[in-house]
Amino acid sequence: MVKLFAACVLHKGPDNAKILKAAYDLQQFGFFQRGSVQEFMAFTSKIITERSNECSRQSVKEQDYMCHVYVRSDNLAGVAITDHEYPYRVAHNMLNQVLDDFAAKVPSHFWPVTEESAIPYTELPNTLAKWQNPREADSLTRVQEEVEETKIILHKTINAVLERGEKLDDLVSKSENLSLQSKTFYKTARKTNSCCSFG
Repeated sequence: MVKLFAACVLHKGPDNAKILKAAYDLQQFGFFQRGSVQEFMAFTSKIITERSNECSRQSVKEQDYMCHVYVRSDNLAGVAITDHEYPYRVAHNMLNQVLDDFAAKVPSHFWPVTEESAIPYTELPNTLAKWQNPREADSLTRVQEEVEETKIILHKTINAVLERGEKLDDLVSKSENLSLQSKTFYKTARKTNSCCSFG
């Protein structure tokens, strides 16, 4: 099951990283576990940001989760915590959009000094909800899946045609009523058309 658990926007300072805004979807965890899980995700987001270089992207496995991090040249960072099935490209695409939107709405002089509760950015929970389904949120993923479905249908169609062709060969060779001329014509036609077969 594809799942996006958290999206965090952080500022990477010289000594530590600070969460500016975060949103979590912890519905699949028990009520009494959610606080601990959220603390773990916040801690992991800070650590992975602190240990990432400016202008870098990476995806790191941590227990049952994937932590996708992007640190921009202006030290604004984004972390997405997902399960292993969530597409990496989609997670990084979401981080791009979140950080661009955040930078446009929150001036950079607020980043190092303002507490999370005072940051005037409320879009993160909606973004987290929107990106739960990568197919709906990311058009390239949707197109890729449609191409894969088309390829599967095309392969099934080609296989059906090939099976029909093999059965026709068996019928021709077994038929005693066809004249030798008809059999020769059929075989010559098969050889001539063989350049078009997908075998």
